[in-house]
Amino acid sequence: ITPVIEILSKRIAVPISINTSNPEVMQAAVIAGAKMLNDIRALSKVGALGMASKLKVPVCIMHMLNEPGTMQLKPQFDDIVTEVYQFLERRITSCVEAGIEANKIIIDPGFGFGKNLPQNLALLRSLDIFAKLHKPVLVGISNKSMIGQILDVTLEQRVYGNLAASVVAMAKGASIIRAHDVQATSDALKVFKAIAGL
Repeated sequence: ITPVIEILSKRIAVPISINTSNPEVMQAAVIAGAKMLNDIRALSKVGALGMASKLKVPVCIMHMLNEPGTMQLKPQFDDIVTEVYQFLERRITSCVEAGIEANKIIIDPGFGFGKNLPQNLALLRSLDIFAKLHKPVLVGISNKSMIGQILDVTLEQRVYGNLAASVVAMAKGASIIRAHDVQATSDALKVFKAIAGL
């Protein structure tokens, strides 16, 4: 992936984020020009915390139940909001203790990663609770199966659902929205911000 990062970083001004849990990939990507680490395993792999601290770029830590291959096999929580909150709180502490600057940590509740539709909806309804962690909240909800399940539509037909979910996420305190329909999402959020006075 490094040749792609090297070329893109010279052509675009937008910071490039590398999605990986592998310390060696993190290092290679940042050397190539990546400006942010996004780890679905919340820097839990051996060496990941130390590497992230060494690289001194912003990191996004995400909650995921189990591993990608098993995360959707009957995911169970006693209280999903509390459990995701406490997990992210613990990982923030681990990051800071490893030497990662507190102001470079972003959190992601992990919509769709080991969560069924009712659990995802409960998490979105309570997203504002995560403000207590004093970190920017990234929401990656675009094109997720929860949108398809709610609307009973194919992947290609989820744009309007994506926009609705993105606006709700920002209203609930999200700072960063991961989107596939970038222009449409940007327009929707711009209108929301104008109305909300943000």
